[in-house]
Amino acid sequence: MFTAIASAGLVFAGLTLTTASASAQEGIAIPAPAVDEAKTSAAKETAIFAGGCFWGVQGVFQRVEGVANAVSGYAGGAAATARYEMIGSGRTGHAEAVRITYDPGKITYGHLLHIYFSVAHDPTQLNRQGPDIGTQYRSTVFPVNEEQARIAKAYIDQLNKARVYDAAIVTTIEPEKAFYPAEDYHQDFLTNNPTYPYIVHNDLPKIENLKRLFPDDFRADPVLVAKVGIDG
Repeated sequence: MFTAIASAGLVFAGLTLTTASASAQEGIAIPAPAVDEAKTSAAKETAIFAGGCFWGVQGVFQRVEGVANAVSGYAGGAAATARYEMIGSGRTGHAEAVRITYDPGKITYGHLLHIYFSVAHDPTQLNRQGPDIGTQYRSTVFPVNEEQARIAKAYIDQLNKARVYDAAIVTTIEPEKAFYPAEDYHQDFLTNNPTYPYIVHNDLPKIENLKRLFPDDFRADPVLVAKVGIDG
């Protein structure tokens, strides 16, 4: 994405060899979490995940039934450094993250994690995803409460024990971190730029994997920030 643009020479008009040679994200069928959240009467709940460039992660969850909103942003650092031109240094503590608002009566936190680990990114890549390198692209779950932290830890342990990946999961769990929405031009980027080379190569395959591996969860019409707003 834009960090790759700055550091590897990628511009909106074209694609560098570095990005072109990077393999597209391949979805993987994995077992569902054995531990999940308890039933709740809450109208909506929040989940925050980071897994590389937020364009693709947002694009995936915008197409999941039960999700009311998915906003690209930053988590892990301070409010003063939650700006794209600063987090690209990799020294702010922030990760590119997505805040997901969902209906717990339609989808559970554990099922969101199932999709996150299966198609949204590769949780075995340390401080990178594909062509994007740096701590700002780390795989991280930002739980908003103790139950989410417990579920995420249990699921990571479950997947590692099952050895469903070729390497150990490197996803970190970072509780009590604030989320800051990204700049407007980052929101709905996948939908607004379907022919942009980075999106075509790195992110559209994730949408196809979502459709293939989670057909009952797939929604053809994404829920967009442009329609529901940052706080919708």
